[in-house]
Amino acid sequence: MDQQISSPITPGGRWQPAPKHAPFVIAVIALALVMVWFTAMGQNSVAAAMMFVDPRQFPWDTFSSLSGRLDALSATLASGQIWRLITPDFLHFSWTHIIFNSVMLWFLGSQIEWMDGRIRLVILFVVTSLASNGLQYLVSGPLFGGLSGVVYGILGYCWLGQRRWPRFQFPPALVTFALVWMIIGFTPLPEMVGIGRMANEAHLGGFVAGLALAAIIPPPRRVR
Repeated sequence: MDQQISSPITPGGRWQPAPKHAPFVIAVIALALVMVWFTAMGQNSVAAAMMFVDPRQFPWDTFSSLSGRLDALSATLASGQIWRLITPDFLHFSWTHIIFNSVMLWFLGSQIEWMDGRIRLVILFVVTSLASNGLQYLVSGPLFGGLSGVVYGILGYCWLGQRRWPRFQFPPALVTFALVWMIIGFTPLPEMVGIGRMANEAHLGGFVAGLALAAIIPPPRRVR
C-alpha cells in the first residue's frame, strides 16, 4: 500500500532542485528573457504578434464589449493563430515584472518538476496559461502579458497539493501575501501609487486553475 511521506528531498539533500533537475522551468525563464529583448519590453510589433489577439487587426472599439472581444478571438483562432493562447505569458513590460515572475517560477516550478514530474508541470503550465490569459482577455481585451497567471496557478497547485500530500517547501505566508496582493490589485491603489494597472483576472484565473488541478490530479506514486 502506498504511504505518505512528509519531507521529500531533492538530489544532494537540498530542498531546491538544481537547474539540471528542472530544465523545463529554465527553458521558460530563458525564453521570457529573450523575448524581453525581441519585443523591446513589450513595445514593438513583435509584442503585438504575441498578444492574445492582435490589436492592430481590429478597430479598437471591437474590444469595448464582450461580444466584440469574442468575435475578435473567434476570427483569430479561425485564422490558425493558436499560439496566441500561450504567448502572452512571455510578454513583460518592466524588469521588476520579469524578475519577480522568474524568481517565483523557479522557486516553486522547479520543485514541481522534480517531485511531481515534468509532464505534470507542462500540463499545469498549459492549463493555467489558458485559464489566466483567457479570463484576462475576456474582461479587459488583449493589452496584457506576463507569467504572473502561471505563477499564481503554480502557487495554488503547491498550496492545495501540500495540504493533501506534503512534499513542497515554501513559507505559508507566501500564499497569504499573494492573495492579499491580488485583492489589492482589484482596487485603485496600484494605479494611485504609480505601479499601474495589474492583470488581476489573469492572477485569479491562474490561481483557480492551479487549485482545480491539485484537487483533480493525484500526486505521483513516489510521493504517496
